[in-house]
Amino acid sequence: MASSFGGLNTALTSLYAQRRGLDISGQNVANANTEGYTRQKVRMQSQTGSLNPGVYATTTQVGNGVTVSSVERGRNEYLEQRGRTEHANSSYLATQKGSYEQIESVLAEPSDTALQARMHDMWDAWNDVANNWQDPSTRTALIERSQTVATTLNDTHASLDNQFTTNRTQAQAFVSQVNNLSSQIADMNQQIVVAHAAGLEANELMDQRDMQIMQLSELTGATTQSKTNGAVNVFLGTAPLVSDFSTRTVELTGPPSLAAWTEDNQVALKWTDTDAPVTTGGQMGAMFDTMNNIIPTISGQLDDVAASLAKTVNDAVMAGYDKNGDEGTAFFEGTTAGEIKVLITTPDKVAFSAGNPKDLDPEKAAIDHGIADSLAEMAVSPDGPDSVYQSMIGKLGVASQASARRSDIQNAVTDQVDTARQAESGVNLDEEMTNLLTFQRGYEAASRVLTTIDSMLDQLINRTGLVGR
Repeated sequence: MASSFGGLNTALTSLYAQRRGLDISGQNVANANTEGYTRQKVRMQSQTGSLNPGVYATTTQVGNGVTVSSVERGRNEYLEQRGRTEHANSSYLATQKGSYEQIESVLAEPSDTALQARMHDMWDAWNDVANNWQDPSTRTALIERSQTVATTLNDTHASLDNQFTTNRTQAQAFVSQVNNLSSQIADMNQQIVVAHAAGLEANELMDQRDMQIMQLSELTGATTQSKTNGAVNVFLGTAPLVSDFSTRTVELTGPPSLAAWTEDNQVALKWTDTDAPVTTGGQMGAMFDTMNNIIPTISGQLDDVAASLAKTVNDAVMAGYDKNGDEGTAFFEGTTAGEIKVLITTPDKVAFSAGNPKDLDPEKAAIDHGIADSLAEMAVSPDGPDSVYQSMIGKLGVASQASARRSDIQNAVTDQVDTARQAESGVNLDEEMTNLLTFQRGYEAASRVLTTIDSMLDQLINRTGLVGR
């Protein structure tokens, strides 16, 4: 038979449980706008009257009230893993898109001040020399416009080199950030495991850890594996970065500038303990792709333009003569965008004639200007430097557009996943208001039960047996 005082304990457990529910709902409301906070939910469990009854034992006891079995986080593990993957992909494509946009801004095509327009001005200057070679100002203008072309190539190469150096500097800063994040995740793993072993909740710590893992995923494309003890292992590629409470560190290797970059000497991320390469995605993966593929490719194509320009002009003028009948000398020096420059500084040294003026009879024939004519036609030549440059710009435009479209599509996918994650883990104030009322009514009812039992016991103790006194 149940004790007369058993109901007091039943009502008391309800008071404790309902108050805990009120506390949890209040915590949710307080953190409704806190970044990374996960909605918590109290789980209640009925306490049985007898856990191990005898074979022939009988009891009228219904139960011993209620207890809070756990406080759960509203997290969907599948959606969290998916969210980290999609955020890493978005970060990769956004960084790649930004790299292409920066390169396009350096080239600034099409515009009146870009390389294409300046090469056209140079070919027009050769045409002016052909039409009016007697005027030294046309040859002076040719030299100036050619120097402008060479300077534009030099400046464009320098801008690409600066972009390479900036990416490498930023990558070095990210390496330090990755090592710090991994250390913090390992520390929180230890705190969470200890808390779980002691039967304590560590939901807020787990929220902080999830935020740092998300940041790590955006930086490097890191993936995770949850363990039953509450710890989370973090991987870069297939290699572990964080294992329970221990971490590994990474370091940046490779050339400090574009000039030092080669196919065999690329910028890379390596494990400090094994010197093995690290597989990366996310923002750092895009930066490595920019430094090892995009910028060197564009730089190489720009060098092809410079080499084509130097060879086209030099081959032509070195086969001709200047106005004084002297054999032509090289007009450009250097075959790369970073080194090309104009050698001719004196207008009279510009070789524009296909024939030697000394061999001509000035009374019967004018000085030939065939070299200048042939170079003036290079602007529309399918094999000239303009064609090489236009091909380069076309490929860059296609690659940039494709990257931008992929980034936009990926952002839409990421937004969808984030919406699903928010539906699972975000705080709904309307729902929390309902929960607050529910727990409030439960608390009031438990208080009423406690008052009723107290009244019954008062009747039993203080009023029973008073008849006949």
